[in-house]
Amino acid sequence: MPDAAAPPSSPPRARWERVPQALRMPLVVFLACQTVYLLWWAAFYPGMIDYDALAYTWQVTTGHWISNHSVLYNALLWLSLKSTGGHAALTLCQTVAMSAVLAYTCASLRTLGVRGRWSAPAALACALVPSLAAFTVYVGKDVPFTICAVLVFAVAARLVGRRLHGTWERRLHRSETVLLAVGFLGIGLFRNNGFPVAVIAGLCLLVALPGARRVLAALVVATTAVTLSLMLAGYAALGVEKPPRALVYNLHYADLSVTYAKAPELFTKDDLAVMSKAAPLATWRENGTSCFASDPMYRSLYAVDDRLTEPLVQVWWRTLHKAPQDVLGARLCRGHIAWAVFPGPQDQGGRTYNRLDRVDPAFYHRYPEMRTSPYSAAAQPRPLSTTLGHIGTFAYEAAHTPQLEWILWRGAIWSYATYLLVARFARSRRCRPLYALAGVTLGTQLTVLVATPSPCFRYMAAPIFIGLLTLSLIPALRGTPGHVVPPPANGGALSGAPARKPFPVASSSAARTGNPE
Repeated sequence: MPDAAAPPSSPPRARWERVPQALRMPLVVFLACQTVYLLWWAAFYPGMIDYDALAYTWQVTTGHWISNHSVLYNALLWLSLKSTGGHAALTLCQTVAMSAVLAYTCASLRTLGVRGRWSAPAALACALVPSLAAFTVYVGKDVPFTICAVLVFAVAARLVGRRLHGTWERRLHRSETVLLAVGFLGIGLFRNNGFPVAVIAGLCLLVALPGARRVLAALVVATTAVTLSLMLAGYAALGVEKPPRALVYNLHYADLSVTYAKAPELFTKDDLAVMSKAAPLATWRENGTSCFASDPMYRSLYAVDDRLTEPLVQVWWRTLHKAPQDVLGARLCRGHIAWAVFPGPQDQGGRTYNRLDRVDPAFYHRYPEMRTSPYSAAAQPRPLSTTLGHIGTFAYEAAHTPQLEWILWRGAIWSYATYLLVARFARSRRCRPLYALAGVTLGTQLTVLVATPSPCFRYMAAPIFIGLLTLSLIPALRGTPGHVVPPPANGGALSGAPARKPFPVASSSAARTGNPE
């Protein structure tokens, strides 16, 4: 009697077996993160909306396009509003893009010897932590900026991973070139002062990747040129208004205000005469008593005559020459979110800058058209599930507990954690190119430190995402110094084949030839 035929595999298992092994772990990460993000999206439907989000909505629905915000993001918002009548389509796309980038990052970390069992929980944590989850469904340019920043980090991990294993072919693969271009361009276009982040991250990769320096330099130069060309002339040619000069120089005015309140004797009669034409000296002094944000001084000078801009900037230059420490101190104070681990005395009451769902009542006085706009009504919270709404609100409010602010809402601690882990990993593997993994975090931290109007959590969200992902390097540090665990042949499935035997890292001379010692 012939043997009975083996029962066929169940359809789900058969379909899973048809998925290439190299894609299984990223696919699992994507589906897990997207499932969690969908729950947050349903809880905060149509998304987290604050003053700035409504200002974007006013711009694109009333024809007042202004380049003080990301024009590209405003275009995506306009597309969502016009095609669906609301913000939900945009925030849903943000969750998909974030899940995809987190999955790609896990696959990239595999080239560094980080197993999926370590990187997948880190990626899932990015979707579970209330501050980061709410941020992902927030209507704001900083969300796609952060997605692009994490994407550049992921490509950097893939590139230096090949350098680490001695398989660096002295060139970028086509997919890596395209993804880097998308990341660099998105960093510059989604945040007006974001292009220095791409430049710093690109310079770090230039040092780490010999043989690809011309391509990397071309990418950085081309994406930066596109960004600056659009900002200087391109947007105006498309009919987008330039921002008021008071907004362009609002950081300078805030520096003057803080310095005047601290050391009025530094200012000459001519300086005071120029300042008094813009606002009463009492206003300069009152707004300068707090160096926490530039917004109060900007609101006082919002309608100032543009002809006063150049004289006021000249006063700023003279003040910088006479008292650079005071101007620098004002910048450091405003950039507190970039470098300080814990909230300082200036942060009293400043936790409102962590809110992603607050709309100042003054908004409707400044934008009266929005009182009757259907898009304003569409922006009101309407959870798809009352239960999910209650759970999401509870988690979001609990995350604002003051004792948790330093770890959930401040990017400084995660920046330092990234530097420490990357340095430790590079030293344990005796591979200096690994330091390039810190490029995006360093660029973001320096940019926010030098030029930020207020200590908003979202400005430093990218280092938090990257910091969480770099925690997956910790288990990899337990290996023998100077050795790495190469990625398995199955491409890094979550529960794939056992690891191969470690092999030594190629020395600098071997890396140049592509052969291990």
